[in-house]
Amino acid sequence: MTPPSRARAPRRNRGSHRARNTRSRTLAVLLVVAGGLLGWSVPRLERHLPATGLSFDASTAQATLAAIAGGMIRLAGFIVTAITLIVQTVQAMSPRLVAALGHFSRYLVLFGLLIGTALYALVALSHIQDDDVPRVSVTLAVGLVLVDSLIVLYLLASLRHAVTGGGLARAVGDRLRTVIDQTYPPGADRSPPLDVDPSPEVARVAVVHRGRPAVIVALDEPGLVRLAVRHDVRIRFVSAVGHFVGAPGTIAFVEPGRSVGSVGTRLSDRVAACVRYGPSRTVEQDTTYGIRLLADIAVRALSPAVNDPTTAVQALDQIEDALLRLATRSLGDAWLLDGTGTPRVSYPAPHWRDFVSLALDETLLYGAGNPQVARRTRALLVRVAAAVPEDRRLPVDERLDALNRLGAAAAPDPLLRDVAAAADPQGLGGPPGGDVPTN
Repeated sequence: MTPPSRARAPRRNRGSHRARNTRSRTLAVLLVVAGGLLGWSVPRLERHLPATGLSFDASTAQATLAAIAGGMIRLAGFIVTAITLIVQTVQAMSPRLVAALGHFSRYLVLFGLLIGTALYALVALSHIQDDDVPRVSVTLAVGLVLVDSLIVLYLLASLRHAVTGGGLARAVGDRLRTVIDQTYPPGADRSPPLDVDPSPEVARVAVVHRGRPAVIVALDEPGLVRLAVRHDVRIRFVSAVGHFVGAPGTIAFVEPGRSVGSVGTRLSDRVAACVRYGPSRTVEQDTTYGIRLLADIAVRALSPAVNDPTTAVQALDQIEDALLRLATRSLGDAWLLDGTGTPRVSYPAPHWRDFVSLALDETLLYGAGNPQVARRTRALLVRVAAAVPEDRRLPVDERLDALNRLGAAAAPDPLLRDVAAAADPQGLGGPPGGDVPTN
């Protein structure tokens, strides 16, 4: 067996989008319940407090609370319409973006806040009797309207980024940068001198997924390393994050470490419990899926039904940034190390050639004939070729050659061929070559 291409300590688990969406739903429900409780308790509490707040008579207070309740309910309906608009727009760019981006959790919280405010106003309204006006309660309702309005204005300003192809590409790019830095930390050892070859006579136990068919979305890396250290074993995953696993399906093998002994099925079940599954891939620990989403945006923008090369260029901006970050990082299959530097957990991961192919091949196929996309792709390839080590130049040079061939075949007119042959970071409109280094 060849030595592992990289090794690192396990990364801490971070909240997944599913967990954040669950928290958002829970918070939305709590806001609604809190609104009802406040509407019931605040008028009772203020009877024991000195009169303060805005001055209202009974009829004005009733009209104010009724207007607030009705307005918040109508505004909540507008939020539902906004969510529907976002879903339709995101699905038009790529159906996978709906699950991958957390554009909806914030709107769920806002929906809960608006309904909570409406419920508060309705419950507080029931406490107004004759001349007994809960002035603090009415004042608090007005304050909640101010808070709700500020939050709505903030989300409206961000809505324009959520319903455009460029905004979606930037959102994916932002998440992808974080995942790259966590998964492929700068300066990681490329070929650590570790003896990880198992002895031929070592009996290993399979780790089997026995649930419903699903996709591996994340690994509990600290938990896996702790298990391996406690039982002095090595865990070798044969399925990577992002792989679809049937039921039953083998996802890993557990083999004894230095103190060779038997590995029980109970341990394999505990290893299986450290793997999290889902109906579809996420960007949480899956760098290739983030690049897949960017490639989807670019390809969908280049389809004849859309014909939006500018959005494809915006997706290529984010793809270029991702490839430049990966250009000098240690890639490929990896080992997780314990505190003493001993390899404990291995898992398959993509190599540089895989990233380049995933990021660019489909865009080359569908966009080489478009001058804007061809110029932007050429600038990307020249920049990446200048940044990668010599042993990673070949996949980039191959795509540059393919761009030349495909562009010549797709643009028979010599003028368009000359236009497409320039490297332009803006696609079209920038100075020829821009700030792209030349070979």
